[in-house]
Amino acid sequence: MKEPEPQISIVIIGGGPVGLFMAISLLKKGIQCRVIEKREEPVSDSRSLGIHPVSLELFDKVGITDPFLEQGLKIKKGIALTEDKEIGEISFDLCPKPHNYILACPQFITEKILQKKLRELDENALITGAEFLQFHEYEKAIETTFTVNGKSKERITSSYLIGCDGKNSLVRQQASIHFSGKRYHDTYIMGDFDDTTNFATNAAVFLPKDGLIECFPLPSGMRRWVVKTDSYISEPSRDKLAEIVQQRIGYDLFSVNNIMLSSFGVQHLVAERFTKGRVILAGDAAHVVSPIGGQGMNLGWLDCWKLANIFEDSLKHTDSQEHIKICLKEYSNRQKKITKKAGRRAELNMILGRKTSIPFLRNLIVKGMLKTPLRTKAAKLFTMRGLEGT
Repeated sequence: MKEPEPQISIVIIGGGPVGLFMAISLLKKGIQCRVIEKREEPVSDSRSLGIHPVSLELFDKVGITDPFLEQGLKIKKGIALTEDKEIGEISFDLCPKPHNYILACPQFITEKILQKKLRELDENALITGAEFLQFHEYEKAIETTFTVNGKSKERITSSYLIGCDGKNSLVRQQASIHFSGKRYHDTYIMGDFDDTTNFATNAAVFLPKDGLIECFPLPSGMRRWVVKTDSYISEPSRDKLAEIVQQRIGYDLFSVNNIMLSSFGVQHLVAERFTKGRVILAGDAAHVVSPIGGQGMNLGWLDCWKLANIFEDSLKHTDSQEHIKICLKEYSNRQKKITKKAGRRAELNMILGRKTSIPFLRNLIVKGMLKTPLRTKAAKLFTMRGLEGT
């Protein structure tokens, strides 16, 4: 059978925050692509919300920062407390400008902004209601088969296929790329509530002896509460979350309006390789780290920018295929190292938030981190600085 010619440079499976940014980054560099996304509309809830400075600097490069700043909320300070006493604070003013803050932006807003920008760049780039079925790889091309609105099969032939389709990635599974790591015993429950605290735009981290409680400000007068639990709660409820918060820190959430609840466990999973032939993985399809610290989505964006630079650079080489092959191997090795470093940071955050019989010692360590010259380093760690020399 004759090998088909590529119709387009890149096909991206998954139109969440990572897949959308992947497409925007490619198009800004003059590389045509298509995004296959099963959902018709952006997600309807807040989900991932922390956008770190390293990501905002990437947004600057593709010209999408302003709408995020208009609709997000800048968190410039974090406060650490015991049950009722402040033990220190961390100011992101210590970090490099202009983005010396973490931006809180619910995922439904993030996806809407990215979708709008993508359609401005290429109104045909995003195909929604499209379900990826399979790919067939040739020597010089890869053919992707999908359905649109559950109807007849369609096919696109491209030079490369990028899987941005999450931790249960079908692209990764069909490429037979091993995905492994470890699952922690740590479990949490979280919910978004009307903000009735006095923390304003500051984040607050409570460290009582029975386990971590965090609360972060959101746009529109909301605040996310994250609570460490003894075991996984399969059916989270507002009353259960409120009960734990009241028991540990004496704060009343029982009568406060709530719009989202979720339980989650913690994993650290990494693909054996991020590339195989003409298949490439990015975001959660390639790596999953603990959501404590909010690094996952941002790691995916770092993957995307690295890949976009690789494909742009390849256009300058006469032997572009061999050049891309070498660069993709380097991408896999480098991003795996970055993921490992991010995983260690997330694990430290979890350790500090676990139940302890000696809270005094744990709190002394935290106090030392936040009230000495170490606080500058801590501020950089909490904003994802230093993962790749940023």
